Amino acid sequence: LYYIYICIQLYKIHAYINYFLTRIYFIRLYLFQLMVHVRIRGSTTSTKLLSSFYLSKKLFTTFAMAKKTAILLMADGAEEMEAVITADVLRRAGIDVTIASITGNDCIKCSRDVKICADTQLDAVKNNSFDAVILPGGLGGSKALASSKEVGELLKKQESEGRVIAAICAAPTALKAHGIAPGKQVTSYPAMKDQLVNYYKYLEDIVVTDGENYLIILGTLSRAEDRRLRMPLD
Repeated sequence: LYYIYICIQLYKIHAYINYFLTRIYFIRLYLFQLMVHVRIRGSTTSTKLLSSFYLSKKLFTTFAMAKKTAILLMADGAEEMEAVITADVLRRAGIDVTIASITGNDCIKCSRDVKICADTQLDAVKNNSFDAVILPGGLGGSKALASSKEVGELLKKQESEGRVIAAICAAPTALKAHGIAPGKQVTSYPAMKDQLVNYYKYLEDIVVTDGENYLIILGTLSRAEDRRLRMPLD
């Protein structure tokens, strides 16, 4: 836990440095625009100067406020630790995580009877773009993810756009059900191996990535390193 805490703090420091470097850039941009306007237009361009300042400020605000986004898809029977730990670690790292229910219900009953209330329904955000789509495991939850047409459409869109797809524990079976990333390297909860071995390049590792866009985690997140969890989103 101490190692995870240190990684998160270093990530935050990195984000702050980028923020201030960006701010300095836009201050320099504004001063340059101000100098050019004054030299070329003289004192008759106060309106344009204000317009230029507003544009620079707007560009800076938009850029500085930009952050990574992820959607975590949940159904009844999801593994609660895998959902909560994922959302917690990524949010601490500054990533905007949306927990979306695919069931039509606001609250999901997880595999150990823990109830988690979602931020939204998948139907309400299925047309949005996310830097990462994350599927937690749990046998019941994974089966629901595998049988959901909306989940399949979102995953195919994510794959076509070259964005991150992550699956945990039993959830890689949902990727197979929707025809996602055939032939890629994966791992899973050991009991799921037989369902995946003929469709993917199956590895026994705890964490597997294939390129920059696929992250598959074996077991619960307590066994995964925080650094490797966040690596595709850095």
